[in-house]
Amino acid sequence: MYKLYYAPNNASLAAHFILHHVQADYELVLVDKKSQGQKSAEYLRLNPAGRIPTLVIGEQAIFESSAICIYLCEQFPEAALLPALGDPRRPLFFQWQAYLNNTLQTALMARYYPLRHTQDGAGVGAVVAAQDKLIGESLAVLNQQLAQHTYLLGEQLSACDYFLFMLAGWALPVSPSPLDFVHLAAYLKRMASNPVVTAVCQREGIELAMLTAE
Repeated sequence: MYKLYYAPNNASLAAHFILHHVQADYELVLVDKKSQGQKSAEYLRLNPAGRIPTLVIGEQAIFESSAICIYLCEQFPEAALLPALGDPRRPLFFQWQAYLNNTLQTALMARYYPLRHTQDGAGVGAVVAAQDKLIGESLAVLNQQLAQHTYLLGEQLSACDYFLFMLAGWALPVSPSPLDFVHLAAYLKRMASNPVVTAVCQREGIELAMLTAE
């Protein structure tokens, strides 16, 4: 039994997609961000970083969304969400997973939490503007990749796609939006109709109408 500590439309979403995709036996444990549940003593014993998500397997707790996703892929190799050893797409998986985590997600976090990146309140606008530029540049790179491929790694869905869908949802209010990129917008529409995505988003109360509208 896997236990995923999550919050709706948070960094736990990608792991939730994967757990549902592989049909794992799992339990969701809601972390109340409004009451700072991720900073409680009980939660910090599992995840000293005080962030969401945390995955618990038996007595072992794992944190960091990207690490959890890779771990789950390795536990369910038959799902083929991570290319096998020797597959030429395997290094590309790690390339794109690292890019999403280190570049796009980092920019999004700085964009939405600018006061973590400046001690000058008057500088918040400049932090947000700089991150919007970085986010747009990252989305352009992803759009270029998707111009040639159905999914990030080619014609087969991988865990990278679930991670990208999570981040793209966060980026929708940003200008430019993911929907301003032709190939990325078409990709997100395909992903929004994926049964795993629709089921998990319904469970978490995430609205997909913007991505599914004709």
